[in-house]
Amino acid sequence: MSTTVIILAAGKGTRMRSQLPKVLQPLAGQPLLGHVIHTAKKLHAKNIITIFGHGGNLVQQAFQSENIEWVEQAEQLGTGHAVQMTLPVLAKDGMSLILYGDVPLVRQQTLEQLLDVSRETGIGMITLTVDNPSGYGRIVREHGKIQAIVEHKDASDAQRQIQEINTGIYCVSNAKLHEWLPRLSNNNAQGEYYLTDIVAMAVADGLEIASIQPELAFEVEGVNDRIQLAALERDFQVQQALELMRQGVTFSDPKRFDLRGSLKVGQDVRIDINVIIEGNCELGDNVELGAGCIIKNTKIAAGTKVQPYSIFDDALVGENTQIGPFARLRPGAKLAAEVHIGNFVEVKNSSIGLGSKANHFTYLGDAEVGAGSNIGAGTITCNYDGANKHKTIIGDAAFIGSNSSLVAPVKIANGATIGAGSVITRDVAENTLAFERSVQTEKANYQRPQKTKK
Repeated sequence: MSTTVIILAAGKGTRMRSQLPKVLQPLAGQPLLGHVIHTAKKLHAKNIITIFGHGGNLVQQAFQSENIEWVEQAEQLGTGHAVQMTLPVLAKDGMSLILYGDVPLVRQQTLEQLLDVSRETGIGMITLTVDNPSGYGRIVREHGKIQAIVEHKDASDAQRQIQEINTGIYCVSNAKLHEWLPRLSNNNAQGEYYLTDIVAMAVADGLEIASIQPELAFEVEGVNDRIQLAALERDFQVQQALELMRQGVTFSDPKRFDLRGSLKVGQDVRIDINVIIEGNCELGDNVELGAGCIIKNTKIAAGTKVQPYSIFDDALVGENTQIGPFARLRPGAKLAAEVHIGNFVEVKNSSIGLGSKANHFTYLGDAEVGAGSNIGAGTITCNYDGANKHKTIIGDAAFIGSNSSLVAPVKIANGATIGAGSVITRDVAENTLAFERSVQTEKANYQRPQKTKK
């Protein structure tokens, strides 16, 4: 039986106090709606129908690469009205999961469980038992079976003691949606069409309403303001840290860690405080990340130690390398095994060979460095002429003296030595010493300028 996912994403989100639509507010590095769409895709849904309204152009632009059926809710007349808007494009067969763009973290396994129980009855829902149900719709049961959803303001004193609440997440057969949704009424104080009314219709039709509860309460938590957004971010990040610890990661403090993407880890990985992982990253066995590092779309091989406050973006790092502190690997940086990249060294679109070192204050851009070479402090590859980028090639076992400028395109051959303070503009042959300096001039008994006394 095919699955459709219907996502309600038309709300303005007034309490966010933002020009950005609520469903585009970021959580763990991607928009709230992006999390829901990502989960829907993992369910292999036949169709993803997203209902847009406020800021609809921005929302559609943000997900223009996704295969989504967009439906507009021009007037905000309630959740039932929103789902009604899907009827012209909703298949007559199969099941539909009804989700929300501001409830981003419901998990795949939870929705799969809901689908399983709902297929047997034609309708199912996610409920949650909470300590303080005040303000939420209560699930009223008789002999264990759901009979009604009663809103807090309408509940009797006895019903207000019920701790099982409605999350608003449903799974309903498409045939029933086509039957029930046109019958919704807005005869209420708010003048809105409530999706919850389909529960009463199901009971009237003699259907048993299946239900499940999520393993993690935050899966069904919504976001209405920035306070709730921040709280949900922390709940999610701590859960991700717990999952990584089960895979063998040691955190100095799992509450001070952010994963904004995916992370594959080996054994005995150690991560210090305030590390941020973005995009798709991989850490091999015994990798250590110091405090404050930001690692994005990077693979780091086993045994590598990264000192604090280093930033990697789209880099490839070999085994047993030593990097940082305050090092920066920009896109295209490729480090072989046993490389040393020290403090305030920047590597961009360059490959660094086995065992080579650049330990201090160096820029290596558009360069190839062989094995066993040493790059002195203050060295730069002058790779940009104002219009085009050019390449610097440094061979094996080369020695580049401190404060050297290598003006590309230039090649420093194997075993060559560059004297400190040189500006090298021509190729240097193997095992050759090259240096370029002006003649040192001295003046005896030189008097420095003095400040004029006022």
